[in-house]
Amino acid sequence: MRVVLQRVSRAGVAIEGRVVGAIDRGFCLLVGFTHSDGADQVDWMADKVVGLRLFSDAEGKMNLGLADVGGGLLVVSQFTLYGDSAKGRRPSFIDAARPEAAIPLYQRFLAALRSRGLQVAAGEFGADMQVEIHNDGPVTLILDRA
Repeated sequence: MRVVLQRVSRAGVAIEGRVVGAIDRGFCLLVGFTHSDGADQVDWMADKVVGLRLFSDAEGKMNLGLADVGGGLLVVSQFTLYGDSAKGRRPSFIDAARPEAAIPLYQRFLAALRSRGLQVAAGEFGADMQVEIHNDGPVTLILDRA
């Protein structure tokens, strides 16, 4: 499982001009799954994301988490995180999990995040989405869990 996490001042996702998810301060998560991913990876990633302290405290140190600042999560599925462009000009996506495997993992991830009491907005799996991200900092992390 791979997540590109960006700390945002706001973020939103639209499908065909209709906003389907939006947050103010929080994290935008671009999420991809590979063939070997399962519940263990999803649950570990949910705990990791929720526990990260990436917001500044009164002394300017990254010491506060999402719950501390009332932050939300925007979660967007993105199979291209498993794109391999080592050969040729067109990436291979053979390492990305097929929809029949990835959709239940994506839904489990959303449920795991929501069960931790946070505001969670989401895109639509497999849709052509326009994602607006206002990266705050900028702060961006790449999280992997095999």
